[in-house]
Amino acid sequence: MADQAGKSKKLAIGLVGVVAGMVGLAYASVPLYDLFCRVTGYGGTTQEADMAPDVVLDRQMTVRFDANTARQMPWDFKPVQASVTLKVGETGLAFYEAYNPTDKEITGTATFNVTPQKVGQYFTKIDCFCFTEQTLKPGERVDMPVTFFVDPEIAEDVNAREVETITLSYTFFVMKDETEEETTVSGMLTDGGDNLKTN
Repeated sequence: MADQAGKSKKLAIGLVGVVAGMVGLAYASVPLYDLFCRVTGYGGTTQEADMAPDVVLDRQMTVRFDANTARQMPWDFKPVQASVTLKVGETGLAFYEAYNPTDKEITGTATFNVTPQKVGQYFTKIDCFCFTEQTLKPGERVDMPVTFFVDPEIAEDVNAREVETITLSYTFFVMKDETEEETTVSGMLTDGGDNLKTN
């Protein structure tokens, strides 16, 4: 009887340990996945740098710009220019326009990626409005810059040799408190994730 109680206690402790480990992994998985994406460019995740490289290649690349907003974001958000063409390694500058048509101050944050996804590791931002939260007052309209370059190392990648056009895409979301975020996530799961609108 005592042996049985001891085994049950050990089993219970083991199960608690497994659950605690799974919870810890769940919390760690998001930042680890984000780090993995930023290092490898996986999923079209772009890179960051303090300055452009010294090398500029003759190879030209066209960068197209795309803008979206989440369903709960009332802003009008669009690229000022449809595209730019520049040399690989050359610094580019583009602007996105955001307008808050409501009578309330709204703070938003932008997520981003590039396609084709395989060139995400070569698309590098020097400065971007997406690095920080953006707050627009009622009726405010702003131009938000992004400074970038295509890393010359792309020339060494045989899988990217045919790439001539890269699309940089942003989606703006409303910043919410944790309670509102939980409600939003629940709604997204209920409606099948159809929560984006394209401008």
